[in-house]
Amino acid sequence: MPSQASYVHGASNIPLLAHTVGSCFDETANRFSDHDALIVPYQDIHWTWQQLKAQVDAYAAGFLALGLEPGQRLGIWAPNEWEWVVTQFASAKAGLILVNINPAYRMAELEYALERTGCAALITAPSLKTSNYIEMLNELLPELPASQPGALNSTKFPDLKILIRLGDDKSNGFVNFTEIPGLAEPQHHERIGELAQLLQFDDPINIQFTSGTTGAPKAATLTHHNIVNNAYFVGLQMKLTVDDRMCIPVPMYHCFGMVLGTLCCVAHGAAMVFASPGFDAHEVLQVLQDERCTVLHGVPTMFIAELDQADFSKFDLKTLRTGIMAGAPCPVELMKRVINEMNLTEITIAYGMTETGPVSFQTSVDDTEERRVNTVGQVLPHIEIKIIDDEGRIVPRGQTGELLTRGYCVMPEYWGDPEKTAKAIDTARWIASGDIATLDDDGYCQIVGRIKDMLIRGGENIFPREIEEFLYQHPKIEQAEVIGVPDVKYGEQVCAWIKLREGETATPDEIKQFCKDKIAHFKIPQYVKFVDEFPMTVTGKVQKYVMREIMTDELDLQQAAS
Repeated sequence: MPSQASYVHGASNIPLLAHTVGSCFDETANRFSDHDALIVPYQDIHWTWQQLKAQVDAYAAGFLALGLEPGQRLGIWAPNEWEWVVTQFASAKAGLILVNINPAYRMAELEYALERTGCAALITAPSLKTSNYIEMLNELLPELPASQPGALNSTKFPDLKILIRLGDDKSNGFVNFTEIPGLAEPQHHERIGELAQLLQFDDPINIQFTSGTTGAPKAATLTHHNIVNNAYFVGLQMKLTVDDRMCIPVPMYHCFGMVLGTLCCVAHGAAMVFASPGFDAHEVLQVLQDERCTVLHGVPTMFIAELDQADFSKFDLKTLRTGIMAGAPCPVELMKRVINEMNLTEITIAYGMTETGPVSFQTSVDDTEERRVNTVGQVLPHIEIKIIDDEGRIVPRGQTGELLTRGYCVMPEYWGDPEKTAKAIDTARWIASGDIATLDDDGYCQIVGRIKDMLIRGGENIFPREIEEFLYQHPKIEQAEVIGVPDVKYGEQVCAWIKLREGETATPDEIKQFCKDKIAHFKIPQYVKFVDEFPMTVTGKVQKYVMREIMTDELDLQQAAS
């Protein structure tokens, strides 16, 4: 392959780790036993690695005492709490496959997740915000209220036997989470020791559901090898050490929280810090100051919310150093603010997808600021990337195409769905991202946009991100999201949703005038809508398909859409 081709391989003299999640955890806990491991101030938790290991081992043995066996699926439906972290590592040591269930799921989505994965047990919070999880489960499982704890006999979910609830209150049919360690006998602890020698790093360890914006969610299945190595190499990019303290405001049910967050800390001995059960910008700033955090993760909307707190300037953030901004396109102007105003002088951008465990590209703390704000970095070690055209041919450097990934990080399958697996991963083990990207001569990658987000106006291909980046230069604009809306004459027209900075006002004509003669005429938004908020997923991703639906209705464009 010519050197100018858009193909890169993360060659490295650092070998892949041969750890399972459990052996990686044990090695770190034994090595750094007296150092801080888990800090959850709102739950009054401040554990060293030795204390966390004691909890993990006790719960791992307790899971076996409940009758769970290696290879069975254990669901968890809860926000960011100490129980999530302990479950993550205890289930791994017991050989269970953890199924991450979005706390925002309602009954139909929960039903789908349980059916798809055949969970043998489910850990649940009693409630969160307006969702009463216990009520939903009693409705979904009519046999539950009359069943003995740990002995559910459900007609609809024959595999599901054990319901476990967090909190101190009792619920009919549920085992209380805090009772689990007390169930273990000596033989269960011995069995955990035996499993440490038997479990293999290619075993599945985690199932995560993709967003499902275009159909039913798919159950991405990740192995120990996928996520342990990804967490390890991501941590190297940030130069993580045992002296670091990472604030994790991103949700644990997502790869960002449980791979790039907790598992990344485990791989390098850094302390894990949680500010609140769900994202709260003010609580994040408070915990950053109080716990002297050095690392902060988040999606762009989280950083925007933190910077825009009315009392932002009162918080002392001088200990901050690095972290990851990911999960959605990271605007250049926002990156600059985060670096200059939050002291995150070594912040990195990471790019990937759940199916690749998740990161394939990441900037380094040693990259120039220009690289760190304008690209997603270089490919991580032991991963291959190619960028192809519509016919599957690798494009030259500098040209756009679809990004594909291959390597240790690629999931083995979508759980129980060989048809979707075969469609996603080709015979050479490449998985397509759906993202349009370009590689420069030094192997730095820019993500231009999503294939499904690209709009075509009068035959011109337009990538929304290019327009969004330009709009961020307007001093009044806090956030901009661009979509295509139906148009009879041109096929699609450009529409911008804009959130202004607090106290600012603007008109659509003012925004259009700002664009005039600075970007091509066909990229200037035909429609400008000012908003206070955007339709979002729980992970902070803007739902552009919802925006399109809203604008189609508001502008009465149904005829153009058809």
